[in-house]
Amino acid sequence: MSNQTDTQPLLMLDLEGLTVTAEEQELLRHPAVGGLILFSRNYQEPDQLYELIHQVRAARPDLLIAVDQEGGRVQRFRTEFTRLPPMAALGRYHWRDPEAACHAADLLGELMADELRAYDIDISFAPVLDLDFGTSSVIGDRSFNADPHAVTELAGAFIDGMARAGMAATGKHFPGHGHVAADSHLELPEDPRTWEQLQDDLVPFKALAPRLDGIMPAHVRYQAVDAEPAGFSRHWLGKVLRGDCGYRGVIFSDDLGMAGAAGAGDFSQRAQAALGAGCDMVLVCNDRPGAVAVAQWLEGRRFEHRVGAAALRGKPRAPMHLSRRRQAGDVADLLNKDL
Repeated sequence: MSNQTDTQPLLMLDLEGLTVTAEEQELLRHPAVGGLILFSRNYQEPDQLYELIHQVRAARPDLLIAVDQEGGRVQRFRTEFTRLPPMAALGRYHWRDPEAACHAADLLGELMADELRAYDIDISFAPVLDLDFGTSSVIGDRSFNADPHAVTELAGAFIDGMARAGMAATGKHFPGHGHVAADSHLELPEDPRTWEQLQDDLVPFKALAPRLDGIMPAHVRYQAVDAEPAGFSRHWLGKVLRGDCGYRGVIFSDDLGMAGAAGAGDFSQRAQAALGAGCDMVLVCNDRPGAVAVAQWLEGRRFEHRVGAAALRGKPRAPMHLSRRRQAGDVADLLNKDL
């Protein structure tokens, strides 16, 4: 692998199993690698996770370590972790008692982040800001609500809780994945709505942009607005997100291994398209040859005006107070019964 000092750490990749292999140690040290995302296959029990993170940090102390620990069906670590409810349960709570629901969201955001920070994991890619239109097979109960203002309130409270535990927040999937039925893991969804019809979807992103350190765009094409999917679109990432929304944080591509990204070409071409459109870090998951190809393609290349993802490293933390932890656990139990 190249060790060129002018290579930027713009790639986030994954691991195959419960330990770091010798090949993976070398890959993690590649100067193009700046992040690691963990999956369920990387977790068995707490001691194993501690050792895995220790191995990663030994290879690359500066690496940004991420996981999808949203709650509900998207919770990678389960054994010995609190079972977090899907965010839609908070949305239903919000209908009955908005103030109590926001307090619950704050508690759950802190609990989720506190449990991960205890293992020196930097971020969970959360919260989901997509609206629930009742049509999406991949978003569904991952969304807080159909009402953009309720989503903004609940996600804002969840972000507050995460911040209290020393974790940065990443909103997804800009500008909104909730209206399309297709799963972008399997195909490229097409959202036919006009710019005017998309304004509700944008409300949470605009409102929370100053408080988000990361945003992940959708592998969705909004053909009435731009010919390119959002994650490969200068219009969406430059004009709308950076310009209209005033967002200044890190833009993560969604996984370039997803079928929704395949139209951009091979993995190097996908990375080039995403970075060229304005992404600051690209994800390549579940395809080791693809990740290696992108790392090699990045060698010696420079991309100006990138926002460094190292800013999302976890902050020093005091463990969550026991009384708040108990409250959060009670909230999780209550909302899980509401499914």
